[in-house]
Amino acid sequence: AIIDIKQQKVCASTSGFNVPPDDALNLIYAFHQNLLQVRRGGLFFKEKRYKCVRADKHSIYLQNPDRGLIVVKTKTFILVATYKGDMYPSVCVEAVEKLADFFREEGR
Repeated sequence: AIIDIKQQKVCASTSGFNVPPDDALNLIYAFHQNLLQVRRGGLFFKEKRYKCVRADKHSIYLQNPDRGLIVVKTKTFILVATYKGDMYPSVCVEAVEKLADFFREEGR
């Protein structure tokens, strides 16, 4: 899913994966106001608690026993992807980071 930071709403998502408006706002808030809290306490997303594995000013990687969550911020957008617990997360991380690099190169 792609969240427009300025408009504070989801502007694109894949079939079967929508990000509820409250979760979109939580992800925006996580980067702009509360990244340290996310590092310490994790994040509540789609009615599940995710533990923070790694976070920096541009990305957050979170997991729970069933799935993982990758969130990457560009200047204009936040990109969100999930993966199932039995998948190898680096493939999803790499794909989302490449998409974020594209947006950054475009100045978004």
